[in-house]
Amino acid sequence: MAAWLAPAYDWLKAAHIIFVIFWMAGLFIFPRYLIHHQDALSRPDEAARWVEREARLRRIILTPALIAVWLFGLLLAAGGQWWASGWLHAKMALVFGLSGFHGWAVGYARKLSEGRATLPDRRLRMLNELPALGVVLIVWLVVLKPF
Repeated sequence: MAAWLAPAYDWLKAAHIIFVIFWMAGLFIFPRYLIHHQDALSRPDEAARWVEREARLRRIILTPALIAVWLFGLLLAAGGQWWASGWLHAKMALVFGLSGFHGWAVGYARKLSEGRATLPDRRLRMLNELPALGVVLIVWLVVLKPF
């Protein structure tokens, strides 16, 4: 472990886990918001309420948690000196994927706020499951460190 991070390592790990929970909670609910928003497009008053709900979720939970996850995660990786570990590379690829999903969901929310639904309901509902798959794989990698 890097000597300069050793005294704070447990605190960093706790903060990382807390913000991962916040981010995942947001990523689990945000796609559901998009499904409800898309269903409400024919009702402008209700659709407008979904725009506000989505904005609050992004502003209060999703974006701050994403930033904190990356910050604390990079500090942990530096402190643990795991840069050469295969499991960390795989985890980082999955976190990049979840970050990309986060960005896609924000972009789709913007489309919906303009009244443009470009995905069939079934596909949107299937995309809702991606964060769960990502978190299962990440936890497996972190706990078991298989390579």
